[in-house]
Amino acid sequence: MSLSESTLDSTGVVSAATVPPITDDYRASENIVRVRGVTRVYKIGEHLVHALRGIDLDIRRGEYISIMGPSGSGKSTLFNMVGGLDKPTAGTVFIDEVDIAQLDAGELAWLRCRKIGYIFQTFNLIPVMTALENVTLPMIFAGVGVDEQMEKGKKLLETVGLGHRMHNKPGQLSGGQQQRVAIARALANDPAIILADEPTGNLDQKVGEEIIQMLKRLNKESGVTIITATHDDKMLKRSDRIAVVEDGEILGIATPDEVGDHTVDGFRTVLKNRQDAADALAAAQAK
Repeated sequence: MSLSESTLDSTGVVSAATVPPITDDYRASENIVRVRGVTRVYKIGEHLVHALRGIDLDIRRGEYISIMGPSGSGKSTLFNMVGGLDKPTAGTVFIDEVDIAQLDAGELAWLRCRKIGYIFQTFNLIPVMTALENVTLPMIFAGVGVDEQMEKGKKLLETVGLGHRMHNKPGQLSGGQQQRVAIARALANDPAIILADEPTGNLDQKVGEEIIQMLKRLNKESGVTIITATHDDKMLKRSDRIAVVEDGEILGIATPDEVGDHTVDGFRTVLKNRQDAADALAAAQAK
């Protein structure tokens, strides 16, 4: 497949001269994302930093999964991997059964444009554009006609409860309203995956809860897979599964029922203690 060179800017929009139609090569299987033996090593000065260490992870089509971990755990690196924003040093990442390491820059940008919608903690809306213009921008780069852009953009803003604010610019909107616009923009090209990076991080508790409910509703109604990096306990409890990352490895994967009443950090401690106990037992048995 020959694709034009394109890039992902800070708004999550791919700029491309042409965007080909979705083909059978990019159809989803049961697992929309498969991570196999992924290692990511960065060189900082003379030092090598092992951000990920042989990670395996399956993300099922239509599920809502949260990735959690402390700063420096490798959470953000894993998050970027499953969203096609970074490539592994070793191992493979499949998005809709496509090995992203085998794609050139244009092909990877096309995959992101058509398959993934991005939601950022800081919204990343273009300040000089209206809400409607921000939402329709990804459609322009996907080759959607103007009439369809306008019709779909208005419907998406109505879906997130902002049909009456479509002509307002970001500076005229509250933080929660800006995040709703960002959600509508993420849905512009009917993605199979929504990648949400701390989507409630800059919002107060009440507005954050509204955003969580909206994402969960979209997940259930449209079947879009939602992958979020978060420290928000409420968001974790709404997830189907929670992947806990520690020191570049997946410490464990749990359901909200297994998390129970633990906080994010409390549950991470429980998993780490379990892992330490299992490692100690294995070491004792090996003697």
